[in-house]
Amino acid sequence: MSGLTVLAVVFVAYALVASTLDRWWITGPMVFVAVGLILGPHALGILPFSLSSKTILTITELTLALVLFSDASTVRLRDVEGDATLPGRLLFVGLPLTIAAGALLAYYLLPGAGWALAALIATILAPTDAALGLAVVTNQAVPVRIRRALNVESGLNDGIATPFVTFFIAVAAAEEGIGEHAWGLEALKEIGLAIVAAAVVGFVGGSLLAFAKSRGWTSEVSEQIAILALALLAYAGSVAIGGNGFVAAFGGGILFGTVAKGRLGAAGAFTETLGLTASFLVWTIFGALFVGMTFSHAFSARPILYAVSSLTVIRMVPVALALIGIRLRPATAVFMGWFGPRGLASVVFTLIALEEFDHSSAGDTLVEAATWTILFSVVLHGISASPLSARYGALIVKARDVPEKAPAEEPWIRLRDLAGRHPLGRKPAKE
Repeated sequence: MSGLTVLAVVFVAYALVASTLDRWWITGPMVFVAVGLILGPHALGILPFSLSSKTILTITELTLALVLFSDASTVRLRDVEGDATLPGRLLFVGLPLTIAAGALLAYYLLPGAGWALAALIATILAPTDAALGLAVVTNQAVPVRIRRALNVESGLNDGIATPFVTFFIAVAAAEEGIGEHAWGLEALKEIGLAIVAAAVVGFVGGSLLAFAKSRGWTSEVSEQIAILALALLAYAGSVAIGGNGFVAAFGGGILFGTVAKGRLGAAGAFTETLGLTASFLVWTIFGALFVGMTFSHAFSARPILYAVSSLTVIRMVPVALALIGIRLRPATAVFMGWFGPRGLASVVFTLIALEEFDHSSAGDTLVEAATWTILFSVVLHGISASPLSARYGALIVKARDVPEKAPAEEPWIRLRDLAGRHPLGRKPAKE
């Protein structure tokens, strides 16, 4: 039986019991990481994945492009206009502090990591992925304001981190003597061209689609196809002109969501579903290649210590500092600091960076630190999301006149909820 056949059977089997597994605190990423580890080249060898495979790289890159476009287009920025302080502090204070703290610890803790590589590792592991602990943003016991802030942070921070990942890859490669000497100009050129592609695809494409819909020229199915095509075009178009495809996908998604104004939200569910399905394949690749490779070698204490620190102090202290002055309870700072899962974006960024540092000590250091951090996050955030959300919610319910319970709009939840905790996994679009 071919590896693809076995994997298809696993997808069907998981889909049949997804809701039941969720009640046991077993998430999709947990399942597919384990499947990849067992079926991958370092175990049974049924899945013939290879880090040198261009197909693997293409799959992971397209998956992240779809997720970036989808996340950016469905984060309802206007819903937080009256309360932008909380997500704004997480994104523009907490995220930079997390990168700085992660780089500092990586430089002193990880063997052979120079400043550029340390900054790259920290930036790769800074974005959060709410899909790994979806109960946090779907559990009604958690105050709406807190759920919305974590959802907005997760939807935007991977895109914000993308240009910095591009920059630090170029710097680290030059530092290792394997990249362009004019790394600064090259990185700026890629980002600049990506912005152009994002403007053309996101704004112009979104405006044309909205116009066509208003004239009755489209159907629900044609709108779904158009949104998927725009997401792919943002990425592929940017790459074709020498830009960064991920920056273009993220920027294009923001512009598309701005011009669409929620009128095409239902049609975007198709792209989200495809992105979700592809993300499970990426988790399988992560288990087969990264986790399998890490488990096949002798364990090193330093990357494991860095991973534990990345999920705790490197994330939680910056979040606590970012929240100073807005009178949230200490329990809220701890809760929001803990629920910063490292997910899909970190996996794809690691694979892209590894292509640059293949067969080098820098690549080995990067893979070990990233693999342990992401693996611990998949397991720990997955099993803790439901019980800790319930416990935190019960604690806040007892409190009176706390800013956490300020009136707020329900968050626009991305379509990641296979357990059915929310209709279609999202708030219905407002026409």
